[in-house]
Amino acid sequence: MAKKTLKANKEKVAKKKTKVVVEKTVGKQFQSLRGMRDILPKDQPYWQKVRRVVERVASDYNYARIDTPLVEYRELFERSTGEGTDIVEKEMYKFKTKGGDDVTLRPEGTPGVVRAYIQYGMRTLPKPVKLYYIGPMYRYDRPQEGRYREFYQFGFEAIGEQDPILDAQVIQMAMRIYSLLGFKKISLQINSIGCKECRPDYNKLLISYLNNRKSSLCMECKKKLKKNPLRILDCKEDKCRQVVSQAPQTIDHLCKDCKKHFTFLLECLDEIEIPYEINSGLVRGLDYYTKTVFEIWSDDDEYGSLSLGGGGRYDYLVKNLGGKDTPGVGFAAGIDRVIMSMKKKDIKPQTHLAPKIYLAQLGDLAKKKSLKIFEELQKAGIPVLESFGKGNLRSQLRQANQLGVETVLIIGQREALDETVIIKDMASGNQEISTFQKVIKGLKKRMQKAIKIKKK
Repeated sequence: MAKKTLKANKEKVAKKKTKVVVEKTVGKQFQSLRGMRDILPKDQPYWQKVRRVVERVASDYNYARIDTPLVEYRELFERSTGEGTDIVEKEMYKFKTKGGDDVTLRPEGTPGVVRAYIQYGMRTLPKPVKLYYIGPMYRYDRPQEGRYREFYQFGFEAIGEQDPILDAQVIQMAMRIYSLLGFKKISLQINSIGCKECRPDYNKLLISYLNNRKSSLCMECKKKLKKNPLRILDCKEDKCRQVVSQAPQTIDHLCKDCKKHFTFLLECLDEIEIPYEINSGLVRGLDYYTKTVFEIWSDDDEYGSLSLGGGGRYDYLVKNLGGKDTPGVGFAAGIDRVIMSMKKKDIKPQTHLAPKIYLAQLGDLAKKKSLKIFEELQKAGIPVLESFGKGNLRSQLRQANQLGVETVLIIGQREALDETVIIKDMASGNQEISTFQKVIKGLKKRMQKAIKIKKK
């Protein structure tokens, strides 16, 4: 009896707890998580423009699209991005699957692309293998203007060639994307951080310099001094920047091969008339970079400079992830940051011709006919708005007026039987009746005339 009573009491407690949970959740108004956000319809034209430009440039430069999984093994990013980087130490969304796999939401695009390159034997393809991607990334970073925990990137990777001409072409391609997006003032910052031959000697020199000024470094940079001293050059703290301003420069300590590579790259940029600034403090925040590193900035007197994207060469990454010794170079940009800058600069997204026609209907037969007429208008290339759910003609005309529509096509019971349509001019209020076929021809002519005027 005692056992039965205890069991009954436990069941009662469990039911009470369940009831409390239900009561707390019922009627709750949910919001998006911090650092996540919805891309609303009013912003979609900007996103469509960026995607169109990226896809167009990818096609022009012969890059093929690749989509990699959102979830990858955690070790993939630790081995590529670097265990001492902020991404790996602080920002990755790490978790274990039910099967016990140690995974993460992808924080960037390049390691996944390189993993796919190795996994599917792409080294047998003609070199360089050119791939591009567009999609969401995830970093548990502090949300701020233009930065989200779920953010979107596009990126380009050219794998298999060591020639600096590829570096120049990737930069040329990146600059073209921003130009097509409507940016007028953009600048290129560039540097060379050497290779495994010359970087160890430079690191010793840098550590010696920084150790003598260790007390002036921030806490984060004191940690980096042991793990990755090169990344101290990229610190944004004022006191660290003052120390770094007098530090030895990487380009003064390059080996013969790196010096030759960097010189030829700059000559290529001069040839295609892309102005640049050599920034000795530019290292990028990822461990896999070698030789060339670069960033593209939007220059604006009103809002200050803003980094729009960057990239560089990663000649050891494929081998580090288990492939053959294969060089590579790439570029990536955050779409959120790009669109934020477009809005600040009042760069308008390219939009389709706004619908100037509204299709209104009254009665069940008119509704049926309207579906067919709507399809015919679309086939004729005439943008048209409608509200088939509304049965009241007055409410439909009110909506047409709110949308700024110039002409309303009205189909009632009689028009549906006669296959005619009432054409109402919203500005003057004038109405006329015409056959449907004549209306389509007239609207097409009017639309073509409007497009010609717009082009002029």
